[in-house]
Amino acid sequence: MESNNDEALDIIVTNVVATFRTRCHLNLRKIALEGINVIYKPEVGKVLMKLRKPTITASIWSSGKIICTGATSEEEAKLGARRLARCLQKLGFKVRFSAFRVVNVLAVCSMPFAVHLIEFTKNNRPIA
Repeated sequence: MESNNDEALDIIVTNVVATFRTRCHLNLRKIALEGINVIYKPEVGKVLMKLRKPTITASIWSSGKIICTGATSEEEAKLGARRLARCLQKLGFKVRFSAFRVVNVLAVCSMPFAVHLIEFTKNNRPIA
């Protein structure tokens, strides 16, 4: 697809999802009782912890796997993940920050033209 005009698209990153491991078992009940900004979901087997700066929400499992959502850049996601690991260390867990990985980036933009989805998928069948 070639573009005749040189209009720049405003692409806005709205959500970065990252994962990391603590390399230790986490007691969710202890995190729920002693942690701050925490929601305990025993029926699912996880704890949700929210940080204000950077604004992220973390899903924490007892296995030590943590998923961070809500960051607006990869750097912010890593900073938030490291702050979360530090919070868990202060609760008494032997957390080692490892296997950090950005798994999804969601961005939005306004196109200067209409996108006809049915026609687009017919023309780009193998990739769409």
